[in-house]
Amino acid sequence: MIVEIVILAMIAAFLGLRLYSVLGRRAEHEEESIPQRFEPSDKMPAQTPATGQSAQAAQVRPAELEGVMPAVESGIRDIANADRNFDFASFVEGAKGAYGMVLEAFWAGDKDTLRELCDDDVFAGFEGVIDEREAAGHTLQNKLIRIEETRVHSASLDTSKFSKVARIAIMFVADIAAVTRDKDGNVVAGSLDDAVESRDIWTFSRDISSRDPNWILDETDQA
Repeated sequence: MIVEIVILAMIAAFLGLRLYSVLGRRAEHEEESIPQRFEPSDKMPAQTPATGQSAQAAQVRPAELEGVMPAVESGIRDIANADRNFDFASFVEGAKGAYGMVLEAFWAGDKDTLRELCDDDVFAGFEGVIDEREAAGHTLQNKLIRIEETRVHSASLDTSKFSKVARIAIMFVADIAAVTRDKDGNVVAGSLDDAVESRDIWTFSRDISSRDPNWILDETDQA
């Protein structure tokens, strides 16, 4: 009984940290492809001579912000105005790719990839769960069933004398089947036949005063 409780606690911790998203919806049980990097698009919007718009103004198009709360829209526009290389659509695509990369790394126990994509606090959380899992001799066999929703939850630009930190939080809603196996390959928890809905809010950040173009995951919460 104690062993089962420990296993369920580990699964609960995993579900609280779950990170995955891709474009669109596919048939149940179908594998999803994942972008390989989380970085700005190489194709930034050009200036629009006919309207006289600046590149910054063209980076956030009205259609992309449809349904976004006014406070969120304001934050996104603040970021675009401060960073000429920021492209909202490219950011969302990159966030989806990062979501998948981090989740795959967590499932596989790939600490090097997690350290590259996460800040220190988030990485420490993942590392602790991975270490507990390895100590118990357990491995994860998990599968994305479908993506229900990807939505911008909040956006802000925090400025100081030495930095300008952009933060954008995205809510991912996904169905994931999770299975834990022991060192002998036996299933000790979960099932690939039963998916659990995940509602996670992940915050990505970047110091736009830095030359580093990459965003990192700096907070994870459940919605």
